[in-house]
Amino acid sequence: MSWPKALSLGALALVFATGASAYDFGRPATQAEIKLWDIDVSPDGTGLPEGRGDVARGRDVYNDNCAACHGDKGQGGFADRLQGGQGSLASDHPVKTVGSFWPYATTLFDYVRRAMPYPEPQSLSDDDTYAVVAYILNMNGIIPANATIDRSTLPSVKMPNRDGFVPDEEFRVIHNSRQK
Repeated sequence: MSWPKALSLGALALVFATGASAYDFGRPATQAEIKLWDIDVSPDGTGLPEGRGDVARGRDVYNDNCAACHGDKGQGGFADRLQGGQGSLASDHPVKTVGSFWPYATTLFDYVRRAMPYPEPQSLSDDDTYAVVAYILNMNGIIPANATIDRSTLPSVKMPNRDGFVPDEEFRVIHNSRQK
C-alpha cells in the first residue's frame, strides 16, 4: 500500500473512531419537540386528533388550498387526480385515486395533515384537515354531502378498495423470522 493511501486510510479511521459525541453535536429531543413530529395516524384511527369537519367547509378549504394543483373538482392538474377511477384498477389503464385505490380514509387524513398543502405542509388546522378530507371523500361518492367526520367516524368509513389489498404471506414469514 502506498504511503498516501495508508495516511488517508488512517485519517479516515481516526474520524470514525472519534464519533460525533466527541464534538458535542446534538442533544436529546425534549418531549415537546417529539410531540410536534408525532402526528402519524394508523389505519385503525390511532393518532387521530380532536376536531371535526364537514363537506361544505371542506369545499372552501379545498378551493383555497388544493384546487390550484389538483383541479377545481379533483380531476387533476399538475398534481395527481383525486377523484374517479373506480373500477379501473384491473384495466390496462388503471386510474389510482383516493376513491379507487386508497384502502383507508384515515390514511388520507394522515397524508393531508403531514404533507399538504404544497408548499406549506402542516399549515391546515385539524378541523380544516377533517373538512377537506370529508370533501375529497364526498367528491368520490364515499360519504354524503351532509356528512361530518371526526376521530370517531373517520375510521369507520369503508373505502371502495379496502379489500383490494391482501397481506403478503412471504413478507409475514420474513418479518416474523427477524423477530426471533
